[in-house]
Amino acid sequence: MTKSVIELSAEMMAAQARHQTMSPEDMSQGLRTLFQTLQELHQAHEAAASSDSDTTTSLAYLRQHPLESIQRNQVICLESGNSYKLLSNRHLALYSMTPREYKKKWGIPQTTPLSARTLTQRRRRRAKELGMGAQLAAWREKRKQQAS
Repeated sequence: MTKSVIELSAEMMAAQARHQTMSPEDMSQGLRTLFQTLQELHQAHEAAASSDSDTTTSLAYLRQHPLESIQRNQVICLESGNSYKLLSNRHLALYSMTPREYKKKWGIPQTTPLSARTLTQRRRRRAKELGMGAQLAAWREKRKQQAS
C-alpha cells in the first residue's frame, strides 16, 4: 500500500535527524517545507496523469469522428495523436500507409485534403492567382487531342 505524503515527510525528516543534530524549530520548519514540497509534487503528478487521460479520451473521440481531426490550424494524426499542419506521405509511411489507405481506414472522403484548413485555403488562393486551373484545363485538352 502506498504511503501518504505525511508519512513520507515524517520518515524523511526522521532519517535526516538521525544523521544531523537539529533543534526542534529546525525540525518543525524542515518538516513543513518537506511536506509542502512533496504535496506539490504529488499534485503535479496527478495533474499530468489527468491530462494524459484527457488526451487519450480526445483521441478516442476523434477516432470515432475522424473528420473533426482536420481542424482550422492543425490536423491531428489518428494513428499517433500528434498534431501537424499537414499529414505528409513521409509521416504516413511511418505507419506503412499511403494517404489513400489512411483515408479509407478512418472513413475520410478521398477528396478531403489531409492539411489544416488555413493551409488548404492559402494553397487554393495561390493556385488561383497563378492561373493553375486554366493551365490544367489546357494541358488536359492537349492530352485529349494527342490521344485521338
